[in-house]
Order: sequence, then structure tokens, then C-alpha cells
Amino acid sequence: MRKKIDCRDYPSETKCSLVISGEEEEVVRAASEHAVSVHGHTDGPELREQIRSSLKNEMPQHA
Repeated sequence: MRKKIDCRDYPSETKCSLVISGEEEEVVRAASEHAVSVHGHTDGPELREQIRSSLKNEMPQHA
């Protein structure tokens, strides 16, 4: 199942509205890069585990 993470769930000074979705490893990688480059976090196992535990299942879109 695809996963997603939404910056709007984590209020910040930047008022970021980015949503990242895809396969779990893709989302963790992209979200950690975003957290470092935009939000000033330090990349590492702790950040990636925090992101992984925050992932939600993406609801399938019906046509």
C-alpha cells in the first residue's frame, strides 16, 4: 500500500503544505531530504524513524 506524509500535520513557521506519497522507502527518503533542506532538521536514523512512524496509508483514488 502506498504511504503519505503531510507537512500540514506538523505546524511550522514556514507553513509548509507539501504532501509526499509513494512507496514507503521513497516517501521516507524524500521526506527526510525535505525535512533537512526546508525545515533545518539533521538527517540520520532518528529522523528517518520518526518520519517512518508518522506515515499514513494513502487512500486509493476512485475514478
